[in-house]
Amino acid sequence: MRMVKAGKIVQSSLRGKWLRDEPMSRHVSWRAGGHAANFYVPADIDDLAAFLAVWPENEPVYMVGLGSNLLVRDGGVTGVVIMLHARLNDLVLIERDTQGGLIYAGAGVACAKLARFAAAQNLAGAEFLAGIPGTVGGALAMNAGCYGSQTWEQVERVNTIDRTGALRERQPDEYEIGYRQVVLRGNAPVSDTETWFTGGWFRLNAGNQETSRQGIKSLLATRIKSQPLNYPNAGSVFRNPPGDHAARLIEECGLKGWRIGDAMVSPKHVNFIVNCGQASASDIEAVIESVKETVLVRMGVVLIPEVHIIGEERKA
Repeated sequence: MRMVKAGKIVQSSLRGKWLRDEPMSRHVSWRAGGHAANFYVPADIDDLAAFLAVWPENEPVYMVGLGSNLLVRDGGVTGVVIMLHARLNDLVLIERDTQGGLIYAGAGVACAKLARFAAAQNLAGAEFLAGIPGTVGGALAMNAGCYGSQTWEQVERVNTIDRTGALRERQPDEYEIGYRQVVLRGNAPVSDTETWFTGGWFRLNAGNQETSRQGIKSLLATRIKSQPLNYPNAGSVFRNPPGDHAARLIEECGLKGWRIGDAMVSPKHVNFIVNCGQASASDIEAVIESVKETVLVRMGVVLIPEVHIIGEERKA
């Protein structure tokens, strides 16, 4: 495969798919935003490692799963976006006994798929993952959770890959794990370093397939009833402050239905910002900033976004 990057041609044996100037609106759940200068879909974990080994050190790298927690600014991103969804997709029952079992899931596996797989194996504890609209890699990176459960409560160990393509197995005690945050001890947050999760082992208790399936069904019914799933969105935009809920604060400020362009604070769930039609990334970001500023001024609380915002503003 011949790849043009950083102004030169690099000869390699890479087996993945490489695109130039790829619209990221196709790959993020908000359906808005600019283009990726380079976009790579690895064939498998070995191909991903080979790609990272040859990608220039001074060029940024962004790993993306389902794009459900990501906003790409209208000016797009330089460097490369690497799409992991449906690529690092190993999903295997490693072992089981009367107490439970161990499942390995690759970073590109959708969280809902992991939940259903665990239920089919008569294992309990992963049902909540059906309510997370992302992949295992993203869930590990931010300790995603809902309905009282969090990802790392089930994790026995993880696989990671660094900027050089080196693979490493790590234990949970190597991280400081908190609410929507995973920090490699003695380092920066994982999302801000040159290390990414490629998969994890999930230790689950013995359960009952039908009970787990009913739990998933009930959870999804609650999600449909309470969330604006009929519009493009990125899930909850802000973390809940300690002892409070972001949605309560936003609603108290009278921001339900507040909009800029086609980006709107959802009347159905005010911690969701939806794309009502043709919202730009700048519209969405403007609503995020407006909500933050209003809640700070009126309620005295700093809201911290859960969503990641990358890229450059569109040049005039």
